[in-house]
Formats: sequence, C-alpha cells, structure tokens
Amino acid sequence: MTVADARKTVETVWRIESPRLIAGLARMARGDVGLAEELAQDALVAALEQWPNSGVPRNPGAWLMTIAKRRAVDQFRRNERYAEKLEEVGRDQQLGEGVLPDFDAALDDHIEDDVLRLLFVACHPVLNTQARVALTLRMVGGLTTDEIARAFLVRESTIAQRIVRAKKALSAAKVPFEVPEGDERVARLSSVLEVLYLVFNEGYSATRGDDWMRPALCEEAMRLGRVLAGLMPGESEVHGLVALMELQASRAKARTGPNGEPVLLLDQDRSRWDRFLIQHGLAALSLSEHIAEGAYGPYSAQAAIAACHARARTAEETDWARIAALYEGLGKLQPSPVIELNRGVAVAMAYGPSAGLEVVDAVADDPALKDYHLLPSVRGDLLEKLGRREEAEREFRRAAEMTENARERELLLNRAKAVSG
Repeated sequence: MTVADARKTVETVWRIESPRLIAGLARMARGDVGLAEELAQDALVAALEQWPNSGVPRNPGAWLMTIAKRRAVDQFRRNERYAEKLEEVGRDQQLGEGVLPDFDAALDDHIEDDVLRLLFVACHPVLNTQARVALTLRMVGGLTTDEIARAFLVRESTIAQRIVRAKKALSAAKVPFEVPEGDERVARLSSVLEVLYLVFNEGYSATRGDDWMRPALCEEAMRLGRVLAGLMPGESEVHGLVALMELQASRAKARTGPNGEPVLLLDQDRSRWDRFLIQHGLAALSLSEHIAEGAYGPYSAQAAIAACHARARTAEETDWARIAALYEGLGKLQPSPVIELNRGVAVAMAYGPSAGLEVVDAVADDPALKDYHLLPSVRGDLLEKLGRREEAEREFRRAAEMTENARERELLLNRAKAVSG
C-alpha cells in the first residue's frame, strides 16, 4: 500500500468511525469531549504513520479504539490523579506492563447511545449557534476544520477557534454526557434539529459566495438526520426533519442551469427531480404522521408542504390551497414573519397576486425582515404579476443589493432588467 492509498483509506475510515470513537471515549472520560477528541486524533496520527507499512487492519475501527485507549492509559499514568482517572475509564486495578483494560464488551453495549449523547452535547444550548454547528460537524460528522471552513466560506482558524471555545464552554458548564429526559429532552432535541436544518439550509441555499448550492453540506445534514432517526425512532419530528431534507434535496439537480445559475421552483424540469429521495422523504413523512397520530410539528408541517410540490408532476398541478393552509397552521405552531411571507406566496398562487401581496405587506414592516432579501424579492414578483413594473424593478434591485450570494444577485438583477424592458 502506498502512502497516498493509506492516507485515503485512513480518511475514509475516520469519517465513518470517528463519531463512534469520540463518543465511546467521551463516556469513558466522563463526558470530557475535548479529551476524547485529543485521544481520537492521536489514534488517527498513529494510523497515518503505521498503516502504509503494516496495511489496513481487519477491523480498523477497533484498531483506532485500542490505540486511543493506550494513549488514555499513558496520559492518566502521567497525571497526579492516576487512580481516579483509571476508575473513570472503567479500570479499578493496577495496570501491568503492556496490559490494556478490556473495554470492548462494555463499549459495544453502549456505543449507539454514546453517539446520541455526543450529538446532544455538541448541540447544547450553552453554546451559540455557530459553535453548535461547527462542533457537530467536527465531532459527529467527522469533518475536518478545513472542510467545515470551506463549506461556510470562513477561515480555518476561525472554525478551529469556535471548536476550541465550544469545548471549553462545555467543560466550564459541566455539561453531563447524557441524553436529557422529560421537558429538557424536548427543548434539547429542538436544538439538535435546529443545528441539522441550519447545516442543510446553508448547503441548499448558500447565504454567501459564488455558488447557489453546496451539496456536501446537504448530504452531511441528511446523513446525520438519518443517524438520529435510527437512534430516536419514536420521535415524530426527527422523521419530519428527515422527510423535509430529503424532499427538498430531491430537487437539487434541477435547481441550477448549465452554467450554475439558479432555476426557480416553477421553472424547474421535474423529470430531473430524484424520485428515490422523494419516495424516501414521503415514507419518512408518513412515519412521522403515524407516530404523531396525524398532528404536525414545525418540521413535519414543512415536510408536508414539500410533499405537495413533490407529488405534483407539473407546476400547474401543485395544490397551492393546501400549501397556504399548511403555512397557516405552521404559523400558529411557530409564529414568524418569514412563515407569513411564505404563506403570502402560496396565497398568491392559490387566490391571486393581490391576495398574496396583502399578506406580504402585513408583515413588511416587521424588524425581523429588515435585512431579509427575500421580502423585496417576493414583493417584486407579485408586483410584476400585477403589472406594476416600475415598483417591481425597484424591489428586485433592492433584493439584489441585500443578498450576499453572487448567483442570487445575478438572478435578481436579470429579473429587474427583464421587468424594466
């Protein structure tokens, strides 16, 4: 095996095994995720050094865990609290030379629970949103700081600092390595789902940069969502979020043109929509509805809206009246001017642009929409349909000035030119 082959193999194994590895080590270290990641990184370095010569072991995940545990023992031996730390990792007797504790049986019994605990810790509300996103992608997603930085168009040092500060904040707050119960579980699960959807949305509609989409982020968010659904099969909103992401992601290939330019929903070639993802998304939505006995939460309601689009073979077949009603229900669950803005679009499609503009203008002065470029974009679209072309042009240009995404800016300026001509 060449060095290049070994490195590629190690990176692949790391992406698959690192969440389980860090999660298991964090439990042994009583929730110290910073120490757990250090130990896991030591194992990664050892693999990069040894596998080119020795070859890839039959069970690479177990190999990495063994090396990490050896590093843990070495570190605890050097620590003044040697006996205490040994007990924390499940060892209550003196180690002999070259003898390792047999953690494997206990680890196998708890590993999936450990991954769930790690996800809840990484998404703890004691951290700000940016820190939660970075830590989740790093520890649960297995992404490198460089990959995260490139995905969000920020410097690698910025992501590294966020991760370091996040681990320090968790340690200072003495966040327990556990899955919360009762009312706290509901609130904490909401934080986990929020992080996953934020990651997905940044991939689906990039807030800045030259690309309209960043598919790798969508894929990672969906992967983590499916992992969470497997770990918490009785939570309807988890399945609702998976359904929402898969149904939206099914349109990915149709959302850009030959040169990477954005293609709006009603103009998309629906034959390019991914029917496999649609089937999976509809199945996840059905499961969510079954668990909740027909009731919708915020994510399942949005998934039901996405399902209306997915089921329509043509734009004309879309059930806009149902979409408008679903947005109305979503607004009651989660009052938001953005939801009202989206409802306005649906109302316009179902009942005419005048009715839609009335809904949009009712929230146009909301402070939360002050810098939201989709407000003037939507108004421009409705004004154009009403024949108010000069007003529409102004709105499209205002939206173009507000967006930080180059592709979207180009689209809005083109619409402004078209409506003025």
